[in-house]
Amino acid sequence: MNLKLLQKLAEAKGTPGREERVRDIVIKEMKGLTDDLSVDALGNVIGRCKGSGPKVMIAAHMDEIGFVVKHVDDQGFLRMDPSGGFDPKTLVAQRVTVHTEDEDLTGIIGTKPVHILSDEERKKPLELNDLFVDLGLPAAKVKAKVSIGDFVTLEQHFKPIGDLVSCKSLDDRVGIFVMLEAVRKASKAKADIYAVATVQEEVGLRGARGAGYGIDPDVGIALDVTVAADVPGSKDHEMVTRLGQGVGIKIKDSSHISDPLLVKAFKTLAQSKKIPYQLEVLPRGGTDAGAMQMAREGKAVITLSIPTRYLHSVVEAAHPKDIQAGIDLLAAYLEVAHKQDLSK
Repeated sequence: MNLKLLQKLAEAKGTPGREERVRDIVIKEMKGLTDDLSVDALGNVIGRCKGSGPKVMIAAHMDEIGFVVKHVDDQGFLRMDPSGGFDPKTLVAQRVTVHTEDEDLTGIIGTKPVHILSDEERKKPLELNDLFVDLGLPAAKVKAKVSIGDFVTLEQHFKPIGDLVSCKSLDDRVGIFVMLEAVRKASKAKADIYAVATVQEEVGLRGARGAGYGIDPDVGIALDVTVAADVPGSKDHEMVTRLGQGVGIKIKDSSHISDPLLVKAFKTLAQSKKIPYQLEVLPRGGTDAGAMQMAREGKAVITLSIPTRYLHSVVEAAHPKDIQAGIDLLAAYLEVAHKQDLSK
């Protein structure tokens, strides 16, 4: 497994609407891998491997959760507006990068020191509005360098930890990685494959909505992370998935219900190929499959998920065995997709 590519993808910076750095990597990887390559008006990268049918759209999103600068105060501290969902307690004392027009600036997420909090303030749950970014520069320099709308990303490098790999934005650069590697592996595929690296998933599945309408696929497959709550404090029924137990075949989440014939096809393939898998029911959250399912008159969709701990933090962690299982199962499906009958 080419973990150097996964590292390059995960460490790249790209919040919703500002995916250009990730897009450059994806375009470079898709050249020579697909027959046609294009970028649509939203910024989705669409690579087509021409086949006789059916038309299969794979979607994995390029964007990561982050912020935009909404205010610079008279002391030079920045206030931010979120792009995507955050748990504020994961943000205190983290380093960030503020991406200005001319340079990238390192900053620190700060909040009012605990030593001077009132009793009432101590009882109050932390909110995003309590946080600010400190660039360590005089106010005049900050105001000269930073503009309203500059995007902000969390700072963390890719690192193996025990049997796992950890980084910011495995959500969903690991999905991009699985898509690229599965298309590379599925050399015998006869389906008409559209590999789409989507934009703005974290703020409403927007890229997949536009691409799904334009491509009009017969089958839509989203690749994303899912909750692995196999940690202390979680009950058995709350775990959703467990690390190292295989790729997730999603049954449902908040955005879509997977087509039962697709679920059966992927389960059967996994069993016949001895690819480890888990069935996944996610109580809250969604993927690009939700947007593809609603394209035009409606589509048959499914999500393959990579179990991941500590989602929407800078230390997201996944198991290479689950990533490889995702690659193997998607590649296996692409090579037999032309045989599937989805008529109800």
